[in-house]
Amino acid sequence: MALIFPKIYVNKLVIGAIKKFSKDQNFTADATTLPFSIEFKDNQAFGDCSCNVAFGLSKIFKQPPNQIAQSLKALIEAELPSDIEKIEIAGGGFLNFYFTHQYYSDALKSLSKINQKDFFEGKKQKIIVEYSSPNVAKPMHVGLLRNTILGNALANLYEFLGYKVIRWNHIGDWGTQFGKLIAAYKKWGDNKKIEQNPINELLALYIRFHKEMGHNPEIEKEGQAEFKKLEEGDKENSKLLKWFLKESLEEFNRLYKLLDITKFDKEIGESFYSPMMPKLIEELKQNKLLEQSEGAWIIRLEAFGLPPALIQKSDGATLYMTREVASLKYRISKYKPEKIFYVVGNEQALYFQQLLAVARLLGIKSSLLEHVKYELILGPDGKKFSTREGDMITAQEVIDKVVEAAQKSVDQKRPDIPKKERDKIALAVGVNALKYFMLKESRMTDIIFDVKGILAFNGNSGPYLNYTYARLSKILSKAGRIGKADTSLLERSDLDLIKKLLEFEDAIYRTKSNSSPHHLCDYLFDLANKASSFYEAFPILSDQNSGRKNARLLLIKEVGRILEMGLGILGIKTLERI
Repeated sequence: MALIFPKIYVNKLVIGAIKKFSKDQNFTADATTLPFSIEFKDNQAFGDCSCNVAFGLSKIFKQPPNQIAQSLKALIEAELPSDIEKIEIAGGGFLNFYFTHQYYSDALKSLSKINQKDFFEGKKQKIIVEYSSPNVAKPMHVGLLRNTILGNALANLYEFLGYKVIRWNHIGDWGTQFGKLIAAYKKWGDNKKIEQNPINELLALYIRFHKEMGHNPEIEKEGQAEFKKLEEGDKENSKLLKWFLKESLEEFNRLYKLLDITKFDKEIGESFYSPMMPKLIEELKQNKLLEQSEGAWIIRLEAFGLPPALIQKSDGATLYMTREVASLKYRISKYKPEKIFYVVGNEQALYFQQLLAVARLLGIKSSLLEHVKYELILGPDGKKFSTREGDMITAQEVIDKVVEAAQKSVDQKRPDIPKKERDKIALAVGVNALKYFMLKESRMTDIIFDVKGILAFNGNSGPYLNYTYARLSKILSKAGRIGKADTSLLERSDLDLIKKLLEFEDAIYRTKSNSSPHHLCDYLFDLANKASSFYEAFPILSDQNSGRKNARLLLIKEVGRILEMGLGILGIKTLERI
């Protein structure tokens, strides 16, 4: 049979019943547009799926939910599919659906034929996901680590669903701070030192410039003058900025490679949009969107309940907002995307509200843009994550902490493995654990950094999921070729695990619906838990009934495949030995 996932199955039956019920009531409007939910039930007493549609319909038809549920039940039962064992009404109007043993048996066989293409809905529509977006000449801080991992997972998700994803790295390489950096380089820069350690050396120059400003405030004007020259196209300053960008990107890409982050399709600095500024500002003026305020140009956003957006300073300098608007227009014109996701921290919420408001004034549909917000990573004490000196801890330092701890664990637990392989496993375990840790919480929840928790081999952690996958792989390896399976011999525990496998489709679309991979993490953790309990309860390899043994081997094979597929979306590669 062609597999129909349980929720899709129930939704189809309910929609058909609503249409018939509406027709019987002489209701001409389309009641199928009424929102309702279908939920999986862990307790078999409440069925496999439960639907609340009767409660919404009761408001339209002015009938008690229980009465409407009775009518819908009768309509479905009139042509009850063989896959549905029964329908019951509970809680004053909930429709509880019970699937047959045969449905789950057939589903297990069909699952082995399911692949990524079965989830395609995108039809290659273009989606832009902007994430990471570090600043040139600055180490990537811990917040951008969460940003990068979250953005990569969302890009993976949309690719999994069949969209043409453009991974976009919007590099911060423009603004007055770069005038200061250029001025600092001209005063104290050392080419060899910068080439050997670009990020730290450039940051040191910038910090030195600011310290000098404390003794000599006039030096700030030198920085402003250098940026003005940069905006006017000065060749020397432009060449320096390109060099700073090149050296910084090499450092960032080294970090991305360490994290096994998929390569970006576009890495474009803000400076790219600088030549577009005059035309953009003129266009905004012609459309009567700009207004002067104390010599500066602003776009008033009172109609949206927001403060004005500053577009050009009184000295003629542009701002991040100006370049962001130019970037938006460029992306829409060149790529014609279906959607643009901006993965940016919640502290920038007001700024993105302003950007979306400006976009609406420019005639851009608000549904095109989405700000994917996320909260902070806090230290073990629940405060801002920083070093003892009070400096913000960097992404590299966080990665090093986790990998170092993973190395100690692997060296202790697996001294039998050659050192080179232990190092490779430790790096993979550490990076995978860190990614899962960053994704398992709702993106709107602060994360408290805890190395011990990140690397735990029990509970909701990356190592636990990978350990479960490795154990399943070991069982399958020992079993060898899977023979003829007799799925009719499967018991309720087997069916419950198949049911959990079928919830994968729901986890994917819940993750998509609010751009938060924690839904997928929750599902994978639950699946791993059920799989662990299952193979501990049933000694599969020693089962004397070959038909049942093969059916259960087929089942755990599919569990492993779904774990691998789900973790792959999160950007985590599974290990068969851990």
